Amino acid sequence: MTPDFIASHRELLVYQKAFESAMKIFELSQTFPMAERQLLTEQMLRSSRSVCANLAEAWQKRRYKKAFVAKLNEVEAEAAETQTWLEFAILCDYLDAETGQELFHAYSLVLAATGKLIEQADGWAVSS
Repeated sequence: MTPDFIASHRELLVYQKAFESAMKIFELSQTFPMAERQLLTEQMLRSSRSVCANLAEAWQKRRYKKAFVAKLNEVEAEAAETQTWLEFAILCDYLDAETGQELFHAYSLVLAATGKLIEQADGWAVSS
């Protein structure tokens, strides 16, 4: 897809992948121990959802390249944080390795796609 054909952030493949992954994390987190509610679960839910929210914000800031890129940098940071929480969940046996690796890979794809958006920021800009 190119910028000319995308009307909403919801149409971005990177957003769709991030949203799908955040929802999967939500579903899986329901099985985590209560003792991890604040320590792991809330942090993982917050960072995974923040990826989506920051992509939506970035999309709306395309008029201002610096703001657009800054918001995409936040997307990268939140995606990397989510990967870290996933690693903890796997090592603590709250997620099976296969499921955890699938989600980790999904966030690797989000990171790669976000990097491309940053590299091509000029092409995504909209004029006022």
